[in-house]
Amino acid sequence: MSADAPAAVCLCDAVASLGGRPVLRGVDLVVRPGEVVALLGANGSGKSTTVRAVVGSVPLQRGGLELFGTPYGRFRDWHRIGYVPQRTTAASGVPASVREVVATGRLSRHGLLPFRRRDREAADRALAAVGMLDRAGDGVADLSGGQQQRVLIARALVSEPDLLIMDEPMAGVDLASQQVLAETLHREVERGAAVLLVLHELGPLEPLIDRAVVLRDGCVTHDGPPPPATGQHALPGHDHVHPHAADDHRRSTTATGLLP
Repeated sequence: MSADAPAAVCLCDAVASLGGRPVLRGVDLVVRPGEVVALLGANGSGKSTTVRAVVGSVPLQRGGLELFGTPYGRFRDWHRIGYVPQRTTAASGVPASVREVVATGRLSRHGLLPFRRRDREAADRALAAVGMLDRAGDGVADLSGGQQQRVLIARALVSEPDLLIMDEPMAGVDLASQQVLAETLHREVERGAAVLLVLHELGPLEPLIDRAVVLRDGCVTHDGPPPPATGQHALPGHDHVHPHAADDHRRSTTATGLLP
């Protein structure tokens, strides 16, 4: 894509609540074409709410959202966005083959029309990309959790999106599927797609991450190079004091004037 192409995501001063409880408290987030951005933070920090706000499933009470330079209210090109939500399965209770589930990702292109040959071909390409083409005719319910996650990723890829959003894509997924995910994302970035990931830890995806945005209590505490270590204790802004370290913490904060 052109160097002056608009950002895939531009979220500005986003404020949102869930069930009357404030969750986002002025979040700024920019994701550019060809960039991989990881949202990091503890449970309840607002990571999933942020990506749900980006795809429109959580309304903003304040702030602005643009997708590919278009204000959210006027954006219609949803086929440009592939989304893998958190903790879902590919099995819906309705008998369906792997190929049929993946092909539903083409609905954003042409609505509820009968699937055509090119939809089937696109589904097979997406399945090949995640190493699941050999299971295309199998029932989704017969797959393992990691295999179902690959199917959901293929469904997000089938429309060849310019922005790929994944919420906790490695949760409960085996190492082989994690490696497939890393390889798939690498190919998407080479194609010029933007990638936004919600992660607890960078893990095998660390070499792909361009920027890390760390959230805490619905606020951005870091936006820049990924932290060198993984885990919650390594995140910028982490200030939990372990009991065995309380005295050292008090001495250091007293010396800097943070405690009386």
